[in-house]
Parts: sequence; structure tokens; C-alpha cells
Amino acid sequence: MWDYSDKVKDYFFNPKNAGLLAEANAVGEVGAIACGDALKLMLKVDPETEVITEAKFQTFGCGSAIASSSALTEIVIGKTVDEALAISNQDIADFLGGLPPEKMHCSVMGYEALQAAVAHYRGETVEDDHEEGALVCKCFGVDEGMIERAVRANGLTTPEQVTFYTKAGGGCLTCFEAIEGTLARINREMVEAGLLAAGAAYRIGAADPRSLKSKPRLAQAFGDPPAPGASAAPGAGTRAFPSPQSPLAPAALTPMQRIRLIDKAIEALRPVLQRDGGDCELVEVEGTVVSVRLSGACVGCQMASVTVAGVQQRLIEALGLPLRVVPVK
Repeated sequence: MWDYSDKVKDYFFNPKNAGLLAEANAVGEVGAIACGDALKLMLKVDPETEVITEAKFQTFGCGSAIASSSALTEIVIGKTVDEALAISNQDIADFLGGLPPEKMHCSVMGYEALQAAVAHYRGETVEDDHEEGALVCKCFGVDEGMIERAVRANGLTTPEQVTFYTKAGGGCLTCFEAIEGTLARINREMVEAGLLAAGAAYRIGAADPRSLKSKPRLAQAFGDPPAPGASAAPGAGTRAFPSPQSPLAPAALTPMQRIRLIDKAIEALRPVLQRDGGDCELVEVEGTVVSVRLSGACVGCQMASVTVAGVQQRLIEALGLPLRVVPVK
């Protein structure tokens, strides 16, 4: 079970430097809402000293994405453009006190946005990696260039690590062979350059894609929406949970407002569970997927699925939006 640091939680619930920066002269945009995550990084650079004096961001994604984006702005303010270029995705994760493996793609997104922002400031043209044959994962719009940068910067040696750091293969897995081939090629080049031990390099066929597909957390980690027409589990609503009402119309909610309402709704449910010796806490919100952690009597209980379904039903009522509640360890 991953225990998120207080810093991650703080930068998630109280993000620093969120919003538009009208005076920005360096802007980097990565990802796409259609792919689940998107980040726009805006920097104000003093042209005389090339020091970054202000930084703001707008992001669409999970709590780790919000925290990583906010952390990045705090890290770069006061640094020169050259110093900012030396920042790695691991620096972002370390600043937050660490991120779980399946959330490292959030720090990579920040790194990519920073590189794009500096390129924009310098008037450089960022090559479009989505040329014919270069797009590896259609589900999340990940190309060979992004995979190569993540593999080299972080010493990745398995397809699962590539998924954690880039999201490639986190959907349908039809791109597994392309991921495998790209990873094997890059690892081979790293071995030849003395950057990786030969025994650690990935070899095609070393991983079974079926083992990745069978891991329930793989898809859940990226906030896959529920299937159209999906209904709550049998027995939903059998607990006498309170039914909070959302003060805002669903269409008026920002992602942060939605998360706060979900957190408030879960807090209202906890006393009911605690009376029965159990508990439930919010872990993360990604799109329409709400990850919660059950504890106490709720863990392993025959009524656990009913509890989750009841929480799901109350959240749907609170926000007026289709949500899926997923228990995590």
C-alpha cells in the first residue's frame, strides 16, 4: 500500500500557482484531455537574466498530476532557463516525497511540459514525433520519442515500467509489441554506450502481455471511465448513508471543485462505517473513477462490495455525475 506524503496531499488539495499567466513568454503544452491527462505550463522569463520569475499551470488529470504540476512551478521559480532544463521527472517526484510507480507518468508529463516551454521561449521548433509509424500507443497518444526519453532518463527495463512512466500500454495493449521493440532497442543502445548492464537490458519475449492485462490496478490507475450503461453492484444502497447534495450544478464544477465535493461526501459517510468498525478514505480521483481505501471491518468483509456500491451511489447523488468507486489497497 502506497502512503502518499503530506506534501503530495497539500499540493493536491491546495495547489500552488494554478491558473493563467497572462505575461507568460514561455508556454509548454503536453497531453490531451481525450487521452486522460493534459498540462499547460506557463513561465515568465526575464529576458535580461533568463531567470524564471513566475510560473503557473493548468492541468486536467488525477491528484498526482495536479500535485506534480504544482510542484514543478515551485521548483522552477528563481532558476535560470538552463538550470530549469536540468530538472528531471525524478526531481519532481522527490520534491513531493515520492510517487507510486504507476503515477510516475505525472512527473514525466511535467518534465515534458518544461522542455516544451523552454523550446517555445527560445523560438525552437519542437519536432512532431507523431510521424507515420512513430505513434506507439493510440489510447494515450504516446510516441516513440516520449518512450525513449523516459527510458533513458529513468533507466527503465520492463514494459510495465514504460506503462507506469508514460501510460503507453495502459489501455488495450494492442501496442505491446511496439513498446517491447522500442524498449529492447533503446536498452541495447544504452548497453553499447555503457549506460546499462547487459544483464538488465530487456529482451523481446521476456514479458507476457497477458500478465499486465490481468492486473486490475493497471487500467484503474489511469481513470478508465465505466462502461456505457454500467450499473451499481447488487445491493447498492443497503446501508443507511446520508445523502449530501452538491451546491453546484455538475456543468459548473471545475475538476478541483469536483474533488473537494467527493472528499466532503466521503467524510460525511465515514461516521456510518466507523460505527460498524470500518472506515473509508479518499485516495484519488481520476476522471470518473474514485479510488478509496477501506479499512477496519470493511476489509475482507462479505459486505465490502455492498459498502463500495453504497459509497458510489451516494457520490453519484451528491454530484449528479456518473462515477465509479474502486477500492484500492
